[in-house]
Amino acid sequence: MKILIDLLRYNREFLVGAIFLAVILALVVASFFAPYDEMMTYVVIPDMPPSAEYWLGTNSRGQDLFWQLAASMRNTLMFGVVVALVSRVIAITVGLVSGYLGGRVDQVIMAINDTLNALPNIPILLLLVFVLRDQMSWPILAVTAALLGWQHDSRLIRSVALSLRNREFTRQAVFSGMRTGKILFREHLPYVMPIVFYTTMNNLIWAIGLEVTLSILGFSDINRPTIGGMIYWANAHSAMVAGIWWWIAVPMVFVVILFLGLFMLAMSVNEYIDPRSRLARMGA
Repeated sequence: MKILIDLLRYNREFLVGAIFLAVILALVVASFFAPYDEMMTYVVIPDMPPSAEYWLGTNSRGQDLFWQLAASMRNTLMFGVVVALVSRVIAITVGLVSGYLGGRVDQVIMAINDTLNALPNIPILLLLVFVLRDQMSWPILAVTAALLGWQHDSRLIRSVALSLRNREFTRQAVFSGMRTGKILFREHLPYVMPIVFYTTMNNLIWAIGLEVTLSILGFSDINRPTIGGMIYWANAHSAMVAGIWWWIAVPMVFVVILFLGLFMLAMSVNEYIDPRSRLARMGA
């Protein structure tokens, strides 16, 4: 908590990123108070520009873009959070175990890690979508993405675990009879939490970008409101050609706000935990 307060008080990037993310979270909360179901069409007058009645305008499908944006941001963010949480569990477990045990176990785990890291993520996901198109739901897609998005982060966690295994408090824990699991998650985990937070922000950006890309291409459930789905339907109705520019602008502006917020949070935390970043900033 003290770290969070210090970052908010003394780090401008963290403060701006937190404000951007607060705007997005306010939209997510607003989605639960929508006056109509998010899947319904032609509930308002189509193609109305932004006004006092329709803050962000309406689209050609007769949907209020404010409520569509709120629902889409909630679903897109939910996808990113599921990917980030599942991949963090894998990355933390693999990184701590590999770094603490070392030796042959570390070599085998890192060999598997590097092999998976060399695989191209997007082509694999596209192949799975084509093969399992009828059975592919967003939870399955999220778990699949999570299984492809932990390798680099586990190496960062492992690098910290390698230094912790030789610390005096680790030796004392071993001599006292503490089990390996308790040593890893009670003694070592707090030391890697700043890295976990930083990598979580980066993983969220990657996962959300992946969801937006797949939805724009039509490789996900386009009837479920998402940011990429909004752009997909806008392109399908030739919104720019028809002069309905707000249909494209609204999701793009807010996804940029989301990306900027997450990026600023990640960079400010990285600056906090890396003394070299602080020194470089002071020198600049």
